[in-house]
Amino acid sequence: MRPAGTILLVTGMLVFPGLAWSGAADVTEVAVRCNSENTCTFAVTVRHDDEGWDHYADSFEILSDDGEVLGTRVLRHPHVNDQPFTRTFQGVKIPESVSGVRVRAHDSVHGYGGEEKTVVIER
Repeated sequence: MRPAGTILLVTGMLVFPGLAWSGAADVTEVAVRCNSENTCTFAVTVRHDDEGWDHYADSFEILSDDGEVLGTRVLRHPHVNDQPFTRTFQGVKIPESVSGVRVRAHDSVHGYGGEEKTVVIER
């Protein structure tokens, strides 16, 4: 006899197979360059088991130390065969008072929740 939890897990995998295998989108690497006007360009590497248009990493955000969203880069298509992938985000204005930012990715099913990276802003 199998424990009830096993049966529920197997049932869940049959009903929602994509959810069983693909987790939240992870930010794996971030590089940043800022100019003298505190406008920055980010190169962000994201890893997610994109499955197609119904489940893919669809954006990433740059957040200040206190959680204010400084910019959002929309990812316009799935990257099923291109993992991990790196995209740039130009023109992000970083206030002088902000010494570091957090970068997080979003996917179309799980939202936020994957690995985030924190980056020091060098001026």
